[in-house]
Amino acid sequence: MTNELVYGTYILIWPAITFVVLGVICWAVARDVRRARKSDEDLI
Repeated sequence: MTNELVYGTYILIWPAITFVVLGVICWAVARDVRRARKSDEDLI
């Protein structure tokens, strides 16, 4: 029972970690886009 719980938690935590990392990346890109538009610069 304990091994099943550990493996299940291990498998289910990866989508949550991936979702958080993706959210941070999207937030940073959106922030950079807003700053570029505000200062009238190209994003790249």
